[in-house]
Amino acid sequence: MDPTKDTLAAMAGKLLIGQFHRHVFLCVGEACCSGEVGMAAWEVLKNELKARNLSLATGPAACYRTKVGCLRVCAGGPILVVYPEGTWYMGMTADRIPRFVQEHLVDGNPIEDWVFARNPLPLPADGQSS
Repeated sequence: MDPTKDTLAAMAGKLLIGQFHRHVFLCVGEACCSGEVGMAAWEVLKNELKARNLSLATGPAACYRTKVGCLRVCAGGPILVVYPEGTWYMGMTADRIPRFVQEHLVDGNPIEDWVFARNPLPLPADGQSS
């Protein structure tokens, strides 16, 4: 049975979708790193966001996280991208994640030595979110 729109809307509400300000995507696919390395980074990312009350939270630092199988940059992984600013990181192993969370997500300062590309999402023309 397919979920109804109301069911999905209720699930989105429980996940605080609409309340977060950033979305972090971490590639755990085996084209850019081993599955073990990718999943280890994912576990640390989940734990860091929870420990700092950034996951399933509200406020200016609220952050959603998604584990993906491929970001199409199949080298130098694990690859991580933060939206809406579109900051792309390389080599985001488990040992780097705590520093990334503190410096980029909490303090708002990307770690330039690890950034290899940028692609910020444009704001709507009227400055309002859709």
